[in-house]
Amino acid sequence: MPKNSKVTQHEQSHEHVVTESVADLLAHEEPLDYKSSSLNVGGVPGQKVPVESPDDGRPAWNSKLEYILAQVGFSVGLGNVWRFPYLCQKNGGGAYLVPYLILLLLIGIPLFFLELAVGQKIRRGSIGVWNYVCPHLGGVGVSSLMVCGFVGLYYNVIIGWSIFYFFQSFQHPLPWSDCPIRRNGTQAVVEPECEKSSATTYFWYRETLNITSTIAESGGLNWKMTVSLLVAWIIVCMAVIKGIQSSGKVMYFSSLFPYVVLLCFLVRGIFLRGALDGVAHMFTPKLEIMLEPQVWREAATQVFFALGLGFGGVIAFSSYNKQDNNCHFDAVLVSFINFVTSVLATLVVFAVLGFKANIMNEKCVIENAEKILGYLNSNVLSHDLVPPHVNFSHLSTTDYAEMYGVIKTVKEGAFAQLGLEPCLLEDELNKAVQGTGLAFIAFTEAMTHFPASPFWSVMFFFMLINLGLGSMIGTMTGITTPILDTFKIRKEVLTVGCCIIAFFCGLLFVQRSGNYFVTMFDDYSAGLPLTIVVILENVSVAWIYGTKRFMQDLEDMLGFRPYRIYFYLWKYVSPFCLLILISATVIEMAISPPGYNAWVQEVAQERFQSYPPWALAMCFALIVVAMLPLPLVFIARHFNLLSDGSNKLSVSYRKGCMMKDMSNLEEQDEARFILGKNPPGETPAPRPPQRAYLGPVTANANPNTLSPNSCYGTGYQTAATPESD
Repeated sequence: MPKNSKVTQHEQSHEHVVTESVADLLAHEEPLDYKSSSLNVGGVPGQKVPVESPDDGRPAWNSKLEYILAQVGFSVGLGNVWRFPYLCQKNGGGAYLVPYLILLLLIGIPLFFLELAVGQKIRRGSIGVWNYVCPHLGGVGVSSLMVCGFVGLYYNVIIGWSIFYFFQSFQHPLPWSDCPIRRNGTQAVVEPECEKSSATTYFWYRETLNITSTIAESGGLNWKMTVSLLVAWIIVCMAVIKGIQSSGKVMYFSSLFPYVVLLCFLVRGIFLRGALDGVAHMFTPKLEIMLEPQVWREAATQVFFALGLGFGGVIAFSSYNKQDNNCHFDAVLVSFINFVTSVLATLVVFAVLGFKANIMNEKCVIENAEKILGYLNSNVLSHDLVPPHVNFSHLSTTDYAEMYGVIKTVKEGAFAQLGLEPCLLEDELNKAVQGTGLAFIAFTEAMTHFPASPFWSVMFFFMLINLGLGSMIGTMTGITTPILDTFKIRKEVLTVGCCIIAFFCGLLFVQRSGNYFVTMFDDYSAGLPLTIVVILENVSVAWIYGTKRFMQDLEDMLGFRPYRIYFYLWKYVSPFCLLILISATVIEMAISPPGYNAWVQEVAQERFQSYPPWALAMCFALIVVAMLPLPLVFIARHFNLLSDGSNKLSVSYRKGCMMKDMSNLEEQDEARFILGKNPPGETPAPRPPQRAYLGPVTANANPNTLSPNSCYGTGYQTAATPESD
């Protein structure tokens, strides 16, 4: 320890050393290194103590704006654009916003606030945080890291698809605007697979993925997607290679640019023909659907994943904050921005899909009108069935509906043989599309009808790249931060190594059957494991550490006491809601046959297929592997096979809180733990005998009292103080 440190000065003057708790030492120190500790006197509970940024070598955000943009970039992702609109369309239109808002207030904001607070106070990644809160539940951080790894593998593949479409958009006309023509001698024939589906569908399944008909057929690597994936990982690696020093700068663009594009699409979309039909369809509430349990389950799941709870990215970003940062304001602000973004994206999607629905409805009217003309010319239908005011050269949807109704009534028995369709706009608007089907097929097809369609296509896919990049930066930070906190390794080496390993593992998703594995990982690798991770986070803070102590710590850290409602939300409401969500997820997995939608080339349609036994085993292996650290760490620490994760001290539990038991340590180890190693040639100062902690000497010392400034399960044995509980 440096000679001019406060501890050395007190030792040389033979005065009693007044220090803060070991928990605060740990919160400000790098693991296994206590030489740079800065000791100070504990503050008064309820009063905000001025906190200087600890000199522990930990990076810090350059500004509050940079931090907020990072959290927004992580939480606002591809799901806001292609998942939320689908759920809104499926679950009652505008009525879906009611359960979503209620669950956002009940579980979203409280749990988001909880993760921000623990990360900011302990200043560690997910592994370090939950080791300090409750060592027996230290596997929570490891499981969180593994889920981040699984999600990052396939999430970056989606960015690779967007990169491919982005570069393909620099063409006029767009390559997916028309079906390709085959030359058979002197005859020109439209590609049958494209003719049976559509130009955009054909381009997605055949030109982009070149997909096989089953998951069992590998088909080899798709070199176009392999190159796109390599580019995606290079971009992600460059963005996070310097930690928050590089990713923070990237967030200024990747977090703000999507809003520019969404606003441009909204302004352009409003003036499209039929756009208001789509917006009206979105906001027309179907109240009867809102009461169904499935709607609430999907709303809770969307809230859960929209904020990035349990991934570790929220905790990692927050750990680089100053300890007096108002994380409650951050939680409310980011949650509100996330919700507004989802609504904005839904407006854009429904406006564009309303325009597309009108185009497709008019196309349906024209095709069926030609059928009717053929039946009239062949005397299958009588001309008396056609109303006199109907003009086939300018046939409106209203005229067609009237004519369709007359023919259906007169030809009731033989109507099905005519093959006529009703061509209702409502049917087109009710076609629910989500995920890649929305982004790479439905929305892409709508943009082909835009004036200057290449420009809008470039903007759209560049927006998807930035949305995905923001989420990937948070995911990678959730992986690298806990590893860097645990092991001494260069940040650049770790980042590059992770990206290289991830690229080679990601080759699974860029073979011709890779899209089926993306679906598998999306369905099984994150849902149930992440929900269990979050409920254990909630329980460890609210029930093991204690909600009252946690509220007191927040008051000491923030300078004000959070609203009383958080006490009940953390202790009762959120765990109850999460238990229901876990039960519903397990029931859904049990009653739904595990399978995937396979693209059958012969009929140019998707068909549901069950997973083969080896793929089914792989699905459940994803769940087991992600949750395996939870019982393993618990058992290992219960039988003292593994250190507590907090600098290799043994662990005991007292009144539900983690206590550091230092009675078994040798005298030299204890002195080195508290005071640091003395420089060579310097005589160690004498120590009071038979004391487990060098605190102030009082007449009523109580070894069971917790330091008022300790938190998150690191309440170490100290002498009593006036502020002690």
